[in-house]
Amino acid sequence: MKHHLLLFLSLIALAACNSSKAPKVADQEHQLVPKWETDSLLKVPESVLFDKANQVLYVSNVDGTDPWAADGKGSIGKVGLDGKIIAVDWVSGLDAPKGMGMYNGKLYVADLTKLVIIDIPSGKIEKTFPIEGAEGLNDISIDDKGIVYISDTKGKKVYRFQNDRAEVLLKDLKGPNGVLMHDNSFYVLDDGGMYKMNADSSLTKIADGMEGGTDGIENVQGNEFIVSAWEGAIWYINADGTKKVLLDTKAQKKNTADIGYDPATKTVYVPTFWKNTVVAYEVR
Repeated sequence: MKHHLLLFLSLIALAACNSSKAPKVADQEHQLVPKWETDSLLKVPESVLFDKANQVLYVSNVDGTDPWAADGKGSIGKVGLDGKIIAVDWVSGLDAPKGMGMYNGKLYVADLTKLVIIDIPSGKIEKTFPIEGAEGLNDISIDDKGIVYISDTKGKKVYRFQNDRAEVLLKDLKGPNGVLMHDNSFYVLDDGGMYKMNADSSLTKIADGMEGGTDGIENVQGNEFIVSAWEGAIWYINADGTKKVLLDTKAQKKNTADIGYDPATKTVYVPTFWKNTVVAYEVR
């Protein structure tokens, strides 16, 4: 009996050890179900944007060992909805591109201290706008009027860009990253927290305690959101502000940067940064 007991305990310990090496996917009301992962040919992918009209994903490649270097190595890649890479360097000539947004057939890209506008049909850079005072632009969201909202993580600000001009919308933040204009409301991620901007530009906290560098934010349904933390975590934020971890890949040192989302298929697209892939999960 003693030998059987020792064997049983050894098997339990071995199973626990093996499970610690795998990404943790939460078993709860909402969960992420893996669909596919691209080849590791991307070049430090920081952000993914789903293009419904063209049924494709755009991926910003920071490239290089310094994510904030103005080295001309950056590019935008294209990935199919089946996970196959269409083009690693669809648009080249950028520095360290990060967040993206779309409006009227144009792709808007945050590239360090400038806003780059790409014509989607031709894949050509159409315009570049230096953002005065910007130190490290990061994420982008665009409303239905074409107004562009851009976070400046290093400058601790958020800009509003319209009529070819940028103005400071929020300042004195801690390190803003993910921004989202949804249902006429503006949301921003800052230093582990998710906030909603009020009419007087003050912020109301929706949720906090999301360590590891809050990065991307997407609306799932109603007032429910998915938030990524760069270090390796995906959170589900309920309408009442409660939150749950859907994915934890910190132990595998697999980043979860600025996510994209397809509401029709409930698919979240996660760039893994240093691992050079994009992973797709179904949100259930």
